[in-house]
Amino acid sequence: MSSEAKVPDARAAAPEVHPVDEILPPGRMLVASLQHVASMYAGAVSVPLVVAVAAKMSPTDTAVLMGGSLLMAGIATLLQTLGIGTFIGSKLPFVNGVSFAGVGVMLTIIATQGGVEAGMPIVFGAIIVSSVFGFLVSSYFSRLVRFFPPVVTGSVITLIGVSLIPVAYDWIVDDSATGTPEPKSIGLAGATVLVMLLLQRFTRGFLKQISMLFAMVFGTLLAIPMGLADFSELDGADAVGIPSPLHFGAPEFSLPAIISMCVVMLVILTESTADMIALGRIVERDVDEKTIARGLRADALGSALSPLFNAFHASAFAQNIGLVVISKVRSRFVVALSGAILVLIGLSPAAAALISVVPMPVLAAVSLFLFGSIAVSGIQTLLQADLHRGDNALIVVVTLGAGLAPALSDGFYDAFPAWAQIVLGSGISTGCLLAVALNLVFNHLGTKPGPDPVTAPVGACADQAPTAVTRSP
Repeated sequence: MSSEAKVPDARAAAPEVHPVDEILPPGRMLVASLQHVASMYAGAVSVPLVVAVAAKMSPTDTAVLMGGSLLMAGIATLLQTLGIGTFIGSKLPFVNGVSFAGVGVMLTIIATQGGVEAGMPIVFGAIIVSSVFGFLVSSYFSRLVRFFPPVVTGSVITLIGVSLIPVAYDWIVDDSATGTPEPKSIGLAGATVLVMLLLQRFTRGFLKQISMLFAMVFGTLLAIPMGLADFSELDGADAVGIPSPLHFGAPEFSLPAIISMCVVMLVILTESTADMIALGRIVERDVDEKTIARGLRADALGSALSPLFNAFHASAFAQNIGLVVISKVRSRFVVALSGAILVLIGLSPAAAALISVVPMPVLAAVSLFLFGSIAVSGIQTLLQADLHRGDNALIVVVTLGAGLAPALSDGFYDAFPAWAQIVLGSGISTGCLLAVALNLVFNHLGTKPGPDPVTAPVGACADQAPTAVTRSP
């Protein structure tokens, strides 16, 4: 045997690193991480802004909510990408942030309790209990996905987006001292929308990803000569500061609020499951039940910790899945760095205060894009359902019809007891319960259904539809 045959080829012997586990050069990793932060930043602060404005919170409380949401988005992202052992974290390139699913429930709880002081502790208590519930059922949830087919998840996601759209218009009205929208406020919102449309149409890459942030900056600067900008909140804001734990008081526990939040948690688990399956296909890594369970535990753990720092439920941000498709960067360590950046931003009160000075018409314009995108994603999911079947079409009709009642008719359930208002006053909770129940009646009871496909992720491309869950041995 020749001496050459005895020398092993080091390159051939070295194990191949999967792109998901690849560590990129520092410069490329930083740029890719910043793109992820830019693409989700507006969405990450929108939920605390919606809640703060609708509940008429002070600027200080608003900044606390936003700072806590960014901090916990970073921590939840680190849990998801790096994981804890083999029990928590999908170890996929997932960016986590605050879920829109709970907005309606939270606002209903605050309203029925008479305001922020009494309502926020109950909100946070319900989030903690529902998150523990989500953690406990995570191992079994992937087996229950067949009860959340596209007709159910599509209806609920569409309901979330459509029911939030009136909130954006209310912001323009609330910006006026007369209680009616002024032409200059509408003009400012329209100009912000126009900038976003132009950037989306005529730019590419990083600038396109940060179009919402760019439009927010443009709108804020345009508001100065119009007399619609107020920068007084920046005075005295510290560059670095630890968010005050339990700023709104110790969590309190109310059974109706907990039930509603558990329904929200089921919606979040469904969306995250679908997102994991879709992302696994995109990055070419198998996603089985164990992977899904680990990912759901990361969502639930992040959500359970969030109230301690004045934040809400954490879930996967599906818009970042689109960024993985566009950028072709599949490394989970890139997204982990994004999580670290979000933690640093969350530790800066000045950064949170900077967002709070954005004029309401500008926030309304950006939010219209976000809320509309959620609704469109739900419609895309419904396209996977067989709506030619009358039963499925009926599920959509009843879900949207009943779920939109609180958004379209103010005070619709005011004559009901307070505990009933917490459940019924959130159209999302009501719609989700109806969709699941009707799907059971029409598609499961007395039938032998085949395996249902899971829903496509929110904002995912049509050509990246997920495959069925694979059961691990």
